[in-house]
Amino acid sequence: MDNARKSRNLAFALVGIVVGMIGLAYASVPLYDLFCRVTGYGGTTQQADLAPTEILDREMTIAFDANTSRNMPWEFKPIKRTVKLKVGETGIAFYEAYNPTDKVIKGTAAFNVTPQKIGQYFTKIDCFCFTEQVLQPGERVDMPVTFFVDPEIDQDVNAKDVETITLSYTFFVVEDEDDEESATISSIENTDVKSVEIN
Repeated sequence: MDNARKSRNLAFALVGIVVGMIGLAYASVPLYDLFCRVTGYGGTTQQADLAPTEILDREMTIAFDANTSRNMPWEFKPIKRTVKLKVGETGIAFYEAYNPTDKVIKGTAAFNVTPQKIGQYFTKIDCFCFTEQVLQPGERVDMPVTFFVDPEIDQDVNAKDVETITLSYTFFVVEDEDDEESATISSIENTDVKSVEIN
């Protein structure tokens, strides 16, 4: 009887540990994202509704970088490579995206800044990266990003040497749910056919 109780307690404890680990696995992505947004870790930028009222004399050069993932056929580039502005001053930059294909393509942009220690001070008011973008066949668009460098940067001794900040975007294809289901069904069918052929 005593051994049965110990075994049952051990089983409950092990199940609890497994459930806890699964919960942590699901929670880790949003928690990590929250951590990056709060601290600017990994070059994660900040977001604000309004620009600061304080503008410093300190000037920054903001450089713009554009990339696409391997399967993204868009042509994507900044309209201007660099812009100079004062810390606290609101800046606006445009990126151009072009869909050279004969298909409608939906994309989403991942972003960061370098040096990474500056992520907590680089703040966007508005950005094309906040939402998915859809380009029709042959469509070309200019996409704006409105931003500022937080005057708090001036209080950070580790950021005194920073004169240039690079804002980098990478566009990825967003698959429609129907496309994903078709790809999954196709993959399953192909797997079944292959397994039948192998046996």
